[in-house]
Amino acid sequence: MLIDSHCHLDRIDLEPYLNDFSVFLKEAENQRIEHMLCISIDMEAYPAMLDLVSRYPQLSATVGVHPNAHEGFEPNVEQLVELGSHPKVIGIGETGLDYFRSAGDLGWQHERFRTHIRAAKALNKPLIVHTREAREDTLRILKEEGAESCGGVIHCFTENQAFAEQALDLNFYLSFSGIVTFNSAKEIKEVAKRVPLDRFLIETDSPYLAPVPFRGKPNYPTYVRYVAEQIAELRNTSFEEIADASTRNFYTLFKLNQQSDKKPLPEI
Repeated sequence: MLIDSHCHLDRIDLEPYLNDFSVFLKEAENQRIEHMLCISIDMEAYPAMLDLVSRYPQLSATVGVHPNAHEGFEPNVEQLVELGSHPKVIGIGETGLDYFRSAGDLGWQHERFRTHIRAAKALNKPLIVHTREAREDTLRILKEEGAESCGGVIHCFTENQAFAEQALDLNFYLSFSGIVTFNSAKEIKEVAKRVPLDRFLIETDSPYLAPVPFRGKPNYPTYVRYVAEQIAELRNTSFEEIADASTRNFYTLFKLNQQSDKKPLPEI
């Protein structure tokens, strides 16, 4: 079984699936994708996203505001806690710091990050962290806010081994996306080789960051298997071991009951 631990289902292009979400879900089932976590990035799209997710048992959601969102509603801790108490919401975020797309005085980004950490701690739900060109401040704020008490995941991991070790020490998992399949991602590949088997997830971040051989094209949760295959190759182990470990890790981190269906994964 496979799990896409980070995707944006409300933003994917359904044209290849006859513009029918149920057709897409059937194909995901055919590919043995057991669960998909739909990630919130702003409050304006959140109600419709939650409505979509709430219709299907194989989908879950998070609530949060992306660090690059410059406009729209800015929830405080109490509002995030209230929204995050919904039974389909299993995590807080995505949140974090991004110095690549934002410039100038980024104190507002730091405060948003701290707000999300405090909400995650209050709910005891994992934090989904986005970090780009901000590794020192990301780790510093996580430590200052005591984020290890709720833990979480560094999504779409693009950092080095030193960052990985500090994140693991803070009770965070590392999640690898299609970037790990890129030839240029040498540091990320090294981390994927060395991360403990019980501390990583796999994701697509679809519709973004499609893996090889789809790089540059729209991404879909059905491509998550290419991430698992790459990690298996890097670690000189079987695809099944990586699929099973990443699935088990997802259920452990998000405190969900793992499904018992162990049908074989399809050949491609």
